[in-house]
Amino acid sequence: MATNLAAVQREQALQLLEADAEKIRFLIEVQLENLKMPKCPLYEEVLDTHMFGLSRQIDFAVRLGLISDIEGKGLLDSLEQKLSALAEASDL
Repeated sequence: MATNLAAVQREQALQLLEADAEKIRFLIEVQLENLKMPKCPLYEEVLDTHMFGLSRQIDFAVRLGLISDIEGKGLLDSLEQKLSALAEASDL
């Protein structure tokens, strides 16, 4: 029973973190579409603030043992790659 609960909590933590990462990606995508300038200070501040917040959430989940350090780094790496692709596409 306890391991079942731990597995459910782990899955919920991953789903929540992935949803937060997707919200950041969407927010940045909308900003890039509207601002058309990835070097805009507002864009960079929003990106930095949200990425820092997500990294703190991931660190907290890792410290609680809900996700592994590798999973946390994977979430951040994946989001950074998606955001880089968006920035590159907006430069075209």
